[in-house]
Amino acid sequence: MPNTNYDRDFYAWANEQAALLREGKLGDADIEHIAEEIESMGRTEKRELVSRLTVLMLHLLKWRFQPGKRCSSWQTSISVQRNRLARHMTDNPSLKAKLPEAMTDAYQDAALVAADETGLPKPAFPALCPWSFEQMMDAGFWPD
Repeated sequence: MPNTNYDRDFYAWANEQAALLREGKLGDADIEHIAEEIESMGRTEKRELVSRLTVLMLHLLKWRFQPGKRCSSWQTSISVQRNRLARHMTDNPSLKAKLPEAMTDAYQDAALVAADETGLPKPAFPALCPWSFEQMMDAGFWPD
């Protein structure tokens, strides 16, 4: 099958490929591009993990390093990110193997944003994330 829709009209291509797969017409399906798209979906799930971790870490850092500015919106953001991360991990349990790498990536970004948003120098924040994933996900954990 020609790949014209893949480059020209992704939505049409995706629907065509889904129909071919459902009909069992694997020989007519664009297997190479289907495989690429499935791999891309997996990378998207990992990026979502890093993004949620970054927001959670950012607000935990601000909570820890700016106790005088603690507010309900930070508390809400922390709680929401914990909920979203828990759902994301439930939906994608194999991401647990990627947690160490994801936490490292997320913390690098969170520390940079925290320094910018708090006005504190970057060295004021630990070089590595001071909390485990389990600590950060614990609803009773509020770093002091």
